[in-house]
Amino acid sequence: MNAPVKPSKLIKGATGDWEIVIGLEVHAQVTSNAKLFSGASTAFGGAPNDHVSLVDAAMPGMLPVINEECVAQAVRTGLGLNAKINLKSTFDRKNYFYPDLPQGYQISQFKSPVVGEGVVSVELPDGDSIAVGIERLHLEQDAGKLLHDQHPTMSFVDLNRSGVALMEIVSRPDMRTSAQAQAYVSKLRTILRYLGTCDGDMEKGNLRADVNVSVRRPGEPFGTRCEIKNVNSIRFIGQAIEFEARRQIGILEDGGAIEQETRLYDPNRGETRSMRSKEEAHDYRYFPDPDLLPLELTAAYVDELKAGLPELPDAKRERFMAAFALTPYDASVLVAERESADFYEAVLAGLADKTRDGKLAANWVINELFGRLNKEGQDISASPVSAEQLAAIVDLIGEGTISGKIAKDLFEIVWTKGGDPRALVDSLGMKQVTDLGAIEKVVDGIIAANPDKVAQVKDKPAMLGWFVGQVMKSSGGKVNPQAVNDLLKSKLGI
Repeated sequence: MNAPVKPSKLIKGATGDWEIVIGLEVHAQVTSNAKLFSGASTAFGGAPNDHVSLVDAAMPGMLPVINEECVAQAVRTGLGLNAKINLKSTFDRKNYFYPDLPQGYQISQFKSPVVGEGVVSVELPDGDSIAVGIERLHLEQDAGKLLHDQHPTMSFVDLNRSGVALMEIVSRPDMRTSAQAQAYVSKLRTILRYLGTCDGDMEKGNLRADVNVSVRRPGEPFGTRCEIKNVNSIRFIGQAIEFEARRQIGILEDGGAIEQETRLYDPNRGETRSMRSKEEAHDYRYFPDPDLLPLELTAAYVDELKAGLPELPDAKRERFMAAFALTPYDASVLVAERESADFYEAVLAGLADKTRDGKLAANWVINELFGRLNKEGQDISASPVSAEQLAAIVDLIGEGTISGKIAKDLFEIVWTKGGDPRALVDSLGMKQVTDLGAIEKVVDGIIAANPDKVAQVKDKPAMLGWFVGQVMKSSGGKVNPQAVNDLLKSKLGI
């Protein structure tokens, strides 16, 4: 159980405070080459109806055959969610008619899903964290797609997605703010991408969420919920929750009642609108699929899949903090994407002293590299500075060969022109001056040229920073700042 929602997280209504209650059903497309019950391709972007088998088109006499890799991906995901793996599960027919569902039913899992209860730990932007319960994860097949803009009087049907494997991950109603829901989906997406079970591409519809929203007075029973279907952006999830909560509060404060219904979110208008009355389970006339035997797994099979899992983001975050004294925020930034964490680990591998420079390397990866990539609108895979080059820059700083200021100049050169950082430092004369005699000459010159400030510094020790800045400026940033600091203190009698 999560702690009661803080007063600051409640919504102020005209008649008092309200609490939002949020549960999510996330549909994640399974990463596999073939569909759940056929050998047709799952590749994105083919011509309409180019990736359709006779099974997907529901031709008479065609029988589904389970794709073992899709089952393995669901089990891996369940393990990554700290969830119970059910060794026996069954497939059911969910009956409803829609033009892009050629069978007239969807093969899904209802009473006995492949994955049971689990939990996801979610870090929030304000530094808090919540535990979001997972109720179940079940496998099901996707429907096709209707195209309404190809003809003035007819809609076309594209069955390329029909039969593609989906994992529906159903949370408990444990979230109380839109920010919590957004952070949960972001964390879930990260876990799926680490596991390699779903690419998390929301633009392609490979990860989308049905958002259940209700409101209540704090401490009262749950209210009537409305479901917002197929939201395919983390930003839109937040906007949809905020609008829907305020819509429901307005109705209740005016003395009305909330109807349980399915709604859609219109991002152009920033509002939800009614789609249809919410169906109940009995409306779908679920029954066991007669063409598919129960799915039976062995404990040894599950253990084998578990042994092959990668290090997941929470474990990696804890390891980074323990080994390199990183802040929780820095560690979270590094593990948010598997590619970012892999890059940081590659930088670490290139360091002469990981223990000494692990934190310095994190600062450079986050602030300099990620900052520049964001500015250029690029991701880590397009970085012109390799992990080996960045490790060399960090090593040069750690050794005292170059100062932090010179390192930034060196980073700019490597970013724009490439090259070996050590060779560049030698050829361009960028080495830090560590000769105390040479530093002392510069310090003496600055002191002699500024007698008025020398007279003031004893009363205002903070002015020492001005002297350090002048020395660094005079030397082109090539002298060791700590050596300058120590020498100035001695010369000025501070």
